Amino acid sequence: MKTCMRVIGPLLALLLMVCPLAWGTPPELDPGERDELYRRLKVLAEALDIVQRNYVEEVGSEDLVHGAVRGIIDQLDPHSSFLPADMFHEMQVETEGAFGGLGIEVSAREGRLLVVAPIEDTPASRAGIQAGDVIVMIEGEPVKDLPLAEAVKRMRGPTGTQVTIHVARKGWENPREFTLIREIIHIRSVRSRVVDGVGVVRIAQFQKETHVEVRRAVQELLDGDPLRGLVLDLRNNPGGLLDQAVKVADVFLAEGTVVSTRGRDPEQEAVFAARDDGDEPDLPLVVLINEGTASASEIVAGALQDHGRALVLGQRSFGKGSVQTILPLSDGSGLRVTTALYYTPADRSIQAKGIVPDIEVGAVAEPVLAPPKAHHGQQREEDLDGHFETPEAGHAVAAAETAANLAEDTQLQRAVQILKSWQLFRGTQPAPARDARVERPVDP
Repeated sequence: MKTCMRVIGPLLALLLMVCPLAWGTPPELDPGERDELYRRLKVLAEALDIVQRNYVEEVGSEDLVHGAVRGIIDQLDPHSSFLPADMFHEMQVETEGAFGGLGIEVSAREGRLLVVAPIEDTPASRAGIQAGDVIVMIEGEPVKDLPLAEAVKRMRGPTGTQVTIHVARKGWENPREFTLIREIIHIRSVRSRVVDGVGVVRIAQFQKETHVEVRRAVQELLDGDPLRGLVLDLRNNPGGLLDQAVKVADVFLAEGTVVSTRGRDPEQEAVFAARDDGDEPDLPLVVLINEGTASASEIVAGALQDHGRALVLGQRSFGKGSVQTILPLSDGSGLRVTTALYYTPADRSIQAKGIVPDIEVGAVAEPVLAPPKAHHGQQREEDLDGHFETPEAGHAVAAAETAANLAEDTQLQRAVQILKSWQLFRGTQPAPARDARVERPVDP
């Protein structure tokens, strides 16, 4: 027992030191709560010591401690995770706009890998991987109960190498095999085009400078031929940076709340508002969403819907309305912890509910080379185990390509029809090109 206590003493002290390292000033505890905390940490230290000294095979102290941390985090929601040092570094790669892999945004569902959305123009999207698919094997190895960070690591690798995944989908009798070639994933955040007199701005993901690209895309569309309206396409957009979502909403809003966050820590409570930049487009706006629209993209859709600035069309969104904070640990690893929830301007929680479209329109037509599409049962946030209750923009495409795309995309087709009808009901003509419009003054 003396040997045990010699081990427990320093380990207990180390465990108690974690709070100031990660969070700064620890919260004040009354004597009873402090005694309870010490008692619980003593049990954890005892368990680590017993396993290290008695388990049939030798286990390193780092493996034990990291395993204990994973156990703690696994009791939380599916978006919180432990990040080993290499994965802690990887977390910062995606928002930079380029990384190696397959192009899939994944989450966890009852120990399985859920595809939130494939990133467009990547190996995954070209192969026909869809939002709501479940990855059951990677390179012949089952991934059930595999930590999310480890699963992501297995799908990444040297450019040009193959990786085989097995995918389950509602409506399929058995999982199907996909062999993909890893690429450097250059995330082209924003694309734009004109479809039958309507300007379409597509956002694939919210990353650094996305709002700058959106402003540039809108400006280019307004500088062209007269438009009947604008479509903001957020389908299969898995989210990204919160500040970019707020700034993109601000492109279309002159005032009012965009989103608010609330958590246990008062520092997590914040309200993000739009400002009058003087250049907000005054054309009618339709926002497209589907079951792959998640997180930051839901914030934009919800803000524009609540303010009556846009008509939201498509399918109910994924429902990821939680805020994750990345916190470093002293050994170079880190924690990704859910610290708050998002609320729309009308005080609606996005979490596990999603954004319900004003007009519901079914999914787009199936790509020619993709596996058969499931008709029902795509997974959303509410299906996740442990969920909370509550570079430059593209140019216009050729006319023939536009017609083909419109015929295949029923949701976009409906949006264009609505915007064309909008002008008829208002008894107005399409808005003139930008250089013929009267500019509003810009606030100093």
